[in-house]
Amino acid sequence: MMFTTRPEIAGTFGVVATTHWIASQVGMAVLERGGNAFDAAAAAGFTLQIVEPHLNGPGGDCPIILHSAATGAQSVICGQGPAPAGLTIDHVKGKLGQSIMPGTGFLCAPIPGAFDAWMLMLRDHGTWKPREILEFAIGYARHGAHMVPRIRQTIDTVRPLFETAWPTSAELWLRDGGPAPGGLYANPVLADTYSRIVTEAEAAGGDRIAQIEAARAAFYKGFVAEAVESFARRFAALDTTGERNHGVITAHDMANWQASYDAPLRYNYHGTEVLKCGPWSQGPAMLMTLSLLRDIDVAGMDPMGAELVHHFVEAQKLAFADREAWCGDPDFFDVPMSTLLSDAYNAERRKLIGAQASMEFRPGSPDGRAPDTDYAAAIRRGLEARAAAGTGEPTVSRLGASGGDTCHIDIIDRWGNMVSATPSAGWLQSSPAIPELGFCLGSRCQMFWLEEGLSNTLVPGKRPRTTLSPSMALRDGKPWMSFGTPGGEQQDQWQPLMLLRMLHHGLNIQEAIDMPAFHSEHWISSFWPRAAKPGKLVLEGRYPAAVAEELKARGHVLEMGGDWSEGRLTGARIQADGQLRAGANPRGMQGYAVGR
Repeated sequence: MMFTTRPEIAGTFGVVATTHWIASQVGMAVLERGGNAFDAAAAAGFTLQIVEPHLNGPGGDCPIILHSAATGAQSVICGQGPAPAGLTIDHVKGKLGQSIMPGTGFLCAPIPGAFDAWMLMLRDHGTWKPREILEFAIGYARHGAHMVPRIRQTIDTVRPLFETAWPTSAELWLRDGGPAPGGLYANPVLADTYSRIVTEAEAAGGDRIAQIEAARAAFYKGFVAEAVESFARRFAALDTTGERNHGVITAHDMANWQASYDAPLRYNYHGTEVLKCGPWSQGPAMLMTLSLLRDIDVAGMDPMGAELVHHFVEAQKLAFADREAWCGDPDFFDVPMSTLLSDAYNAERRKLIGAQASMEFRPGSPDGRAPDTDYAAAIRRGLEARAAAGTGEPTVSRLGASGGDTCHIDIIDRWGNMVSATPSAGWLQSSPAIPELGFCLGSRCQMFWLEEGLSNTLVPGKRPRTTLSPSMALRDGKPWMSFGTPGGEQQDQWQPLMLLRMLHHGLNIQEAIDMPAFHSEHWISSFWPRAAKPGKLVLEGRYPAAVAEELKARGHVLEMGGDWSEGRLTGARIQADGQLRAGANPRGMQGYAVGR
């Protein structure tokens, strides 16, 4: 057994792993008070909005994969809100003269999806009422939560923006000089918002379902939606275009959307069935990677060796090229998903993996369809991109543009219910804070293209292809593991790497998380400014020098990161003997797994 930074947690009652120890403890508190995994995940999710406000917020998104012990089935809850009715190509490109979507401000704000995703799951699978779920978040928002250093670092990066252009954000995040690392910081306005939602929920009577529906109505058809529209109309937000733009989102947009259920995508890899969200997410990229690697001898490779890194990255270049060309909201684009995951298609694609690193962008032609991508333009944008802080970590520009800012939750309860959720967006730097609500809107619509006919072309009512990508895995038809990570483009790089090391090299969750990792930036990024950096491979600093030299010799454009700079994974699994296990990332000193 290899040394790990902390043990793989073991228990029989329940396990919770999240990207912040407070949220993990909240989830466990719910389990210990009789709640199930769905109650615990919702309470932990709302808590993450308070303790990781630079990574997610009430105005953000949340895809969820769940397993219900009662039905024995798995399902996806799509908490990815779509583009508002007024967000059109003509408005952004024609009237405003923009060639790509901005990365901050109001124009890139979709309809907030996280709140309804949590409430839909709670209604159909949980047992608690809204007050019980929200009381943790309300308490931390009212009385203060511990501020990790990264929050202050993020605020300091965008401080000039807040001070000169986003006064409502300055009022919220710069009061008294801003939150001190290690101190307590409260958001009383958000506490009031959630308290009012609870009050309106309870006004519906004692029935749990009626209360949840009233809470949903308060957010999407009541005072929250009204405040969102009012602020977007009266305030023009400076964004990454360098211009000030009003929002187009309306209360009508919010009232006419609800979170929904999807069937998860599935791929059987060496006897393990891996579940992901649909092509409105980047989840298919992970399944395509596994399909490409299925007939390559990964088990025979050193889990720390250059051979594994090379083959993994080259497979990912092909998978992410197909993500760019073919994945998008299937309600608006004919996604050839069955072909993209087929053995015949990937057998041909696998032949493109050679001994040297490819510098090409090579989407395939499933069913004879020709891809339409502009890699040259993405390379130009990469060369022109503003400098951003950090390697392998979320990056934040001076105008608030962010890549990879996310949270994750994995929970298994004593009944065998399982949740994998990746709440994100609506982070404090995405758009100006709505003063009546204490939170801001998200920026996921930055991922749309403004050219007609593409898989991810902007269309009102369409879901932007999100990078959010929770995972679940089954063995013998039974739930085995819930796992995921923050990291934007890295989510479906770090997750399959973790899985391969567990399946082929016998590592447990914590060992697979602690082992050095890497990421590529070869393909077209989903985040503003939609850049590509051909061949770029970032290797965590703990890799041996000999591995780095071999990868350079193979042609990879190598960059060495810090010793603990890659991956922020969490995971929870069920052993054959019934024991529950969990692990969490030590990088950043925030993620923790708990259990008993």
